[in-house]
Amino acid sequence: MQSALNMNGVTITGTGFYVPTSLLTNLELAASLDTSDEWISQRTGIRQRYIAEASTDTSDLAVVAATQALSRAQLSPEDVDLIVVATSTPDYAFPSTAMLVKQKLGSRAPAFDLSAACSGFVYALSVSSDMMKSGAYHNVLVIGADKFSKIIDWQDRNTAVLFGDGAGAVVLQSRPGAFPCFSLLGSEERGAEALTSPVTGPITMQGREVFKFGVRIVESMLTKALETLKLSIDDIALIIPHQANIRIIESAAGKMNMDKFFVNIENYGNTSAASIPIALAEAMEQQRVHAGDIVMLVGFGAGLAWGVQVIQIA
Repeated sequence: MQSALNMNGVTITGTGFYVPTSLLTNLELAASLDTSDEWISQRTGIRQRYIAEASTDTSDLAVVAATQALSRAQLSPEDVDLIVVATSTPDYAFPSTAMLVKQKLGSRAPAFDLSAACSGFVYALSVSSDMMKSGAYHNVLVIGADKFSKIIDWQDRNTAVLFGDGAGAVVLQSRPGAFPCFSLLGSEERGAEALTSPVTGPITMQGREVFKFGVRIVESMLTKALETLKLSIDDIALIIPHQANIRIIESAAGKMNMDKFFVNIENYGNTSAASIPIALAEAMEQQRVHAGDIVMLVGFGAGLAWGVQVIQIA
């Protein structure tokens, strides 16, 4: 287990998200799989997801979300000091998807990818905020983007019903006096084989093991972060967990207040690294979060890796 408390004020000043236009419902999946809308929704909370066209790359999804986040932060691509893209579905082995995003945006910033699957966005926030602590970076664009549709076995009921495509982005900026951005990262001693995929797919998953891990680790992370920061749940405006399974979220919320948790898995499915930033951007649009609020972002997934980020909204 590793924790880092960034004493420099780092806040989120802009958010954005994008999902493709092609909608795939449970009913449509049930037409080709041995499943039903009721089976999927009861076990996962998912009713639909968005699927990108074959010609659409992960970087294309990321650019739309990033452009939106930059606009809301009132920054141009030239203002960005660093770009970090969390993804498990890069366009190429190299160059990095972040380099392609940088080029498409028209930025000259250094850029790199980070691979931590469904925990990727929280890991990227942690790395980015720590790099900002040095004073070398002031305006950082952090993106979570995945196109899991290209690595899914569409005949595998256990995985085909779970995932969707999308991208979410935030702008991090240094702000004197802001809440000290806090990260808590970790991983299990074993379990890397529970959720895997070759570069070209398909995804394989030991669903029961991943589910048990999620139920256990989310509540543990939340408790550990609050204790370390000496905060109560009342100090947190909103908890935004990775949108993997509604039953995992409800289990974690059982000893807290479900109203504190933001959930949108019904509409998007599991979008991996994009899950948390999509939910955060949507929470901002719905005015569930306001300037000055402190939010807790909770990621968990393949690895088995986990991470929590506590950060302030500007």
